[in-house]
Amino acid sequence: MKTMKLNFVELMPKEIEDGVLYISMEYATAIHRCACGCGSKVVTPLSPKDWKLNFNGESISLSPSIGNWNFDCKSHYWIVNNNIKWDVSWSDEITATKPIFNKLKDKSTHKRKQRISLSSLLRKLVTFHF
Repeated sequence: MKTMKLNFVELMPKEIEDGVLYISMEYATAIHRCACGCGSKVVTPLSPKDWKLNFNGESISLSPSIGNWNFDCKSHYWIVNNNIKWDVSWSDEITATKPIFNKLKDKSTHKRKQRISLSSLLRKLVTFHF
């Protein structure tokens, strides 16, 4: 099993080393080279609608999985406690669902913003009247 080394940075370096997961908390982004060895740069934005990072003080886990469906390798893996855990490769059928997934993700984000707006409006009304 392949293990990723961690490197917390503010800005991403120009040269990305194989086997290193670079994490910028300031820019909510993680970057690494594809675990299959093809050399492609994998960028994972960290946000509620993208990837979530779990750091236990020693190791990192990212979720959901890394699905490189736009790369020739079509690799699919998880980063769990700094280790690469391989999953099934992306098929053409899975790749075809990407636009649907992105549309659902955008709708989810829009609904979350609406809830936040409604709750902040209610908070303002309560503050104003009391």
